Amino acid sequence: MLEKKTGRFSGEEVIAEFERLTRDAAIVQRETLRRILAENGGVEYLKGLGLAGRTDPESFRACVPLATHADLESYIERIAHGDTSAVLTAKPATSISLSSGTTQGKRKYLLFNEELVKSTMQIYRISYAFRNREFPVGNGKALQFIYSSRQFTTKGGLTATTATTNVYRSEEFKATMRDIQSQCCSPDEVIFGPDFAQSLYCHLLCGLLFAGEVQIVSATFAHSVVLAFQTFERVWEELCADIRRGAVSNTRVTAPAVRQAMLALLAAPNPDLADAVARKCAGLSNWYGVIPALWPNAKYVYGIMTGSMEHYVKKLRHYAGGLPLVAAEYGSSEGWIGANVEPEAPPECATFTVLPDIAYFEFIPLKSISGGACYAESEPVGLTEVAVGEHYEVVMTTFAGTYLFYVRPRMHDIVDYYFQSKTNLCPSVAFACVFIKPIEIWSLVHLQPLLLMFFT
Repeated sequence: MLEKKTGRFSGEEVIAEFERLTRDAAIVQRETLRRILAENGGVEYLKGLGLAGRTDPESFRACVPLATHADLESYIERIAHGDTSAVLTAKPATSISLSSGTTQGKRKYLLFNEELVKSTMQIYRISYAFRNREFPVGNGKALQFIYSSRQFTTKGGLTATTATTNVYRSEEFKATMRDIQSQCCSPDEVIFGPDFAQSLYCHLLCGLLFAGEVQIVSATFAHSVVLAFQTFERVWEELCADIRRGAVSNTRVTAPAVRQAMLALLAAPNPDLADAVARKCAGLSNWYGVIPALWPNAKYVYGIMTGSMEHYVKKLRHYAGGLPLVAAEYGSSEGWIGANVEPEAPPECATFTVLPDIAYFEFIPLKSISGGACYAESEPVGLTEVAVGEHYEVVMTTFAGTYLFYVRPRMHDIVDYYFQSKTNLCPSVAFACVFIKPIEIWSLVHLQPLLLMFFT
């Protein structure tokens, strides 16, 4: 795993280590599986499958069956209900992550542990290193439209919430955001506010207050940025009024902690800033280029823009004007898959290089039957055994108790990945297609690149 070796973030060091890992991808993959099985080989789920202490890929494929969430659900529920034995992982889960619930009509439970936090920080650093090489930023802030979700306690005493919230609450998150110069301009009270509409309004207000310092505009998903600026079109005059009088709207923001945090930021009336914002808004034509107009030091707009989110790219380009749009990382509800190491590519052409030490990956080749939309599956192949130009379904084994787990929303859905290129010996993937019923569109959220794939 990529680790920070000095007290200061070095993009060059991160990229060099990334290139070393991807160059030796086959060796790294064997070692990653060895680590997972050395730590978890004695857990209940694996104990009866005949591994007998073996940690090599050949034995693993022969003994451990492919699985979906349905196969692991009863084990995860036992953990959520208080079973502290080594059911799926040797180390105890620190909390429970929740999926959106659109796939099977109910929210899925997934285990969350410190390994997932580490892998999240790792992929943030890698992606940032490549982004910053192409679009350098200085010491500034990020206008991030990020939100926590409500949490509850399971019968076993574990906190259950979205994985995004689990990450945002971790101590490593803020430290990493400081290292990669992506600190949110909104206070924690806004991010963890109890009401989405209030938090969105305050994110916009914070962005205007720190307009000169904002260098990145981002959200987990492209639709979140689009929604934010559709909202801005309706409330910009109220935002200007708040800035002018130095007090947050009594009707827009009612949560006490959020109001207190925003009043501390507003501090005093600022009619000059309010007038400047109003002039810029009045000078726009149908809100084209509103982002660079109000945040002149912004270098790019960042978020998930592939798959189902590609629908929002056209509108996002309208708001971004000439600012580059950069597709975020690629992952699933169960874990990360790849980083965007070519941030200069438009979202429609984005590819993601699979990280060989973040999980153990296999790929099921998919062959079209008679040129139609039906596919025949073959035996899985390893990460370095894929063929350029072919379509695959991803299978991943993680440090959080998912073993040979299909990365797809449900058994009868097909998710294809197109291997366009190779970085050293490690392939890059591009989202190709998914066959789903329209009612299940939000299940795609959990198959796309992330800041977090995990936000619901």
